Amino acid sequence: MLQGELYTELKDVFPESQMEVKENEGHPLGNGGKVAVYPKTENEISHILQYANKNGKTVSIVGGGTKRGFGGLIDSADILLSLANLKGIVEHTVGDMTLTVKAGTPFQELQQYLEEHNQKISLDPAWPDYATIGGIIAANESGPKRLAYGSARDAVIGLRVVYPNGKVIRTGGKVVKNVAGYDMNKLFVGSMGTLGILTEITLKLRPLPKYESNVLLSFTEGDFAEMRSFAAAFLDSQMEPVSLELISPSLAEKLTGEKFYTLAISFEDNESSVHYQESFLKSIQPPKTKMTILAQEKARKFWQSFYTISPNGRVSNQTGETEAVLKIGVVNLDVLKVIRESHLLQDTHNLLIEAHGGLGHGLCQIILRGGSENVISAIQHLRNFVKELNGYAVIKHLPFILRQKIEVWGENPPYFFLFKGIKTKIDPNNILNPKRFVGGI
Repeated sequence: MLQGELYTELKDVFPESQMEVKENEGHPLGNGGKVAVYPKTENEISHILQYANKNGKTVSIVGGGTKRGFGGLIDSADILLSLANLKGIVEHTVGDMTLTVKAGTPFQELQQYLEEHNQKISLDPAWPDYATIGGIIAANESGPKRLAYGSARDAVIGLRVVYPNGKVIRTGGKVVKNVAGYDMNKLFVGSMGTLGILTEITLKLRPLPKYESNVLLSFTEGDFAEMRSFAAAFLDSQMEPVSLELISPSLAEKLTGEKFYTLAISFEDNESSVHYQESFLKSIQPPKTKMTILAQEKARKFWQSFYTISPNGRVSNQTGETEAVLKIGVVNLDVLKVIRESHLLQDTHNLLIEAHGGLGHGLCQIILRGGSENVISAIQHLRNFVKELNGYAVIKHLPFILRQKIEVWGENPPYFFLFKGIKTKIDPNNILNPKRFVGGI
């Protein structure tokens, strides 16, 4: 069907003022749509999905657009459903430390609002100024502070979801101690919008820390045995870091100006507790290392810079280079091997590679920039490398044309049949974000 015909049909179920024909979109990251719609209410979303499900139209979902290069084997669906206008706070129960919010609300707006109440959402996603809370939850995103915060899945206590047939359901509740029945939240968190459209999210909150610091421990001689020994000793201690992130030399140079393997060790607590933990670090500091302590505003500025290092799917790449992001999961201290291997690949593959990984949770992010063939070769090399470590690798960002040449999600897991069965049951006509998730779901 031509865009004009689709537009005409949609006018019968949706306000024309909230629609836009996408002429010759052809976005390099794909995941677009022939006609874009911008619903303001859950009811409007329901009507759009009822129309799409009845008429066999595919729907691609977008929030802030930061994850547009994450998954997807379709250049353009029939309808691009944007949640940009579905934003705002629904309910904030300060005493219970819970927040219900519409899915299209930018993450940073929420944090700024909560700061007035001395609270925060305990997540640290990339590009917080643009990433929406719905997109963060749909992708189950987390950052270096996952060590203390957990993932997006751990922050959610309730959802409102519009099914592909337009039916609205609610999962979980609005209180933290809700243990009745199955935890249906986990079905939708991380499903990449393939099972339903998240319209409202209820989150548990944390109090803002009274004090915070970020200790940068640079290993000037790149001694990995020393790094491993230090990390093991620190993790076995009674200290409670918020992050224990190993940063590759190329990324450290961008963030700190010094090209060494560096650990970013964050603390958040009252001031005396933070200083006690800093003192403990000094007492076990390995020889031939350099320690820098960033307190309060300097620590925040470091992380603000850190969260904007990866490619942003809403912004066109003007460099001419191919950009890719690889998410790798391994056993905690095997992060050392992954970051070292990534660094070595720079010379063998003629790439700029910026890598970091959490020594307490085992998740790594590898950012690759360079020629497309070299990027693909490096990804395949890293996949083989982490397979030997019994780990996994998922591509979080890659141009559409290259996503057709390499499996974004890697090999299907043994339980893939469960994913497929759930998708078939909930979305039998396969209209929502088709081919966006594992195994082409």
